[in-house]
Amino acid sequence: MDRTFSRRIAFGVSLGVALGLAIAEPAAAQGAGPYQFHSLTPCRVADTRNAPGPSGGPILVDNATRMFPVQGICGVPVGAKAVTVNLTAVGPNGTGFLTMYPSGITRPVVSSLNFNSGEPALGNGAIVPLADQGSFPMDLSIFARVPVPSGTVHIVLDVTGYFL
Repeated sequence: MDRTFSRRIAFGVSLGVALGLAIAEPAAAQGAGPYQFHSLTPCRVADTRNAPGPSGGPILVDNATRMFPVQGICGVPVGAKAVTVNLTAVGPNGTGFLTMYPSGITRPVVSSLNFNSGEPALGNGAIVPLADQGSFPMDLSIFARVPVPSGTVHIVLDVTGYFL
């Protein structure tokens, strides 16, 4: 690499820092609206490949809904209205879909993630409302549809922010 190019890169980086263009710390949104967004370092709130428990196994089975706790975990405060998440389907044995929604309501007719049989892992980002934790401590529901005999899929759920 020639010295002129190196000097230009160093100047550009220095100018960017001086003008405040460096990457800032996560902060709350400043826009108007009923809720404010707060970013989080990505954190795993559920992984069904782990031992059985509220945030672990067992694997999701076809045509069943499983509820998971989100509020009070990974920096999401109790009272959060919604979360930004990355939902990943791991090792499905059939083609299907997952639907996320707040616990305690009728399941919506839209999917959060569609996947094909045999995919090792496939993820999708989403914003999903949460149930009132006072009424539903397991505040996030995930419905699995894997319409093959003994259809199953593991899920991994990482939270990346919340609305309060």
